Order: sequence, then structure tokens, then C-alpha cells
Amino acid sequence: MKFGVMFANTGPFVEPDAAVALATAAEDAGCESIWTVEHVVVPSGYASQYPYAKDGKMPGGREDFDIPDPLIWLSYIAAATEKICLGTGVMIMPQRNPLVTAKAVATLDRLSKGRMILGVGSGWLEEEFDALGVSFDDRGDRTDEYLEAMRQAWSSDI
Repeated sequence: MKFGVMFANTGPFVEPDAAVALATAAEDAGCESIWTVEHVVVPSGYASQYPYAKDGKMPGGREDFDIPDPLIWLSYIAAATEKICLGTGVMIMPQRNPLVTAKAVATLDRLSKGRMILGVGSGWLEEEFDALGVSFDDRGDRTDEYLEAMRQAWSSDI
């Protein structure tokens, strides 16, 4: 059985010293991985229903919390650790440029000596998509398209 730490880039762990303390403690305890979440913005008073809670709201009961960029946060953690795997759980793929993301993920994987685990999703918070000027309705198809573009970027010369 493998154990990991989820929601690592939230709460007190947005602070640099606390982030490193969490990651090194997890590594020292034998955890296999550490996982981030992603939201570029959580619009106040959102009406979208969080699909994993009965009340339709994200855990914590707040909308005004920091969520650092997952790849930048994991890069910081990679420099402070040696073996713990670094996972995005999940990165909201249809909000990102696939080639820029492919390069960033590959760079982090190389610098961390192969410890990167990419977890992606299509997103659920329509108001966040609106704030970013990104279409919500076709996010599933766009996620598939972007993942294919990333696979091609990693496996061929562009």
C-alpha cells in the first residue's frame, strides 16, 4: 500500500517554510507522494456545485483562500526533497495552454529526476472558466485534445 499527502498546497502550507516542513515530514514518514490542487481563482459566491460534497461547496467553508500554482509549488518542494513523488491532483487542463504545460511538466520531471505525476481534470467551477475567458461547455473535448497535444509534444519533434 502506498500513502500520499493531498491538498498539500493549501492552508498553512502556502507559506514556504511550512510547505517544506510538510513535504520533508511526509518523505521522512515514508509517504510515496505529495499532491496539489488547482484553482486560478475561486469567484466569491459561486453557484456551481462542487461535485464531491453534499452541500455543493468546497471543503473548508471559505472562498477566499490561497491556492499556489501547482507546478511552481511542486518545483519548490522538489528542491527540498529527494524521493517523494510530486503530483498534481488535479490540474485543470482546459484552462491551460497544452504546449506550455507539457514543457513545464517535462521540466519539473527532469529536474526532480523523474518524480512528477501528472493528474488532470476538466474542471467543475463554471465561474472560474468565465473569469478566465475560457469556454466551460466544451471543456471535456478540449481536455482530450490538449492531452493528445501534450503526448505528441513529449514523444516527437515539433
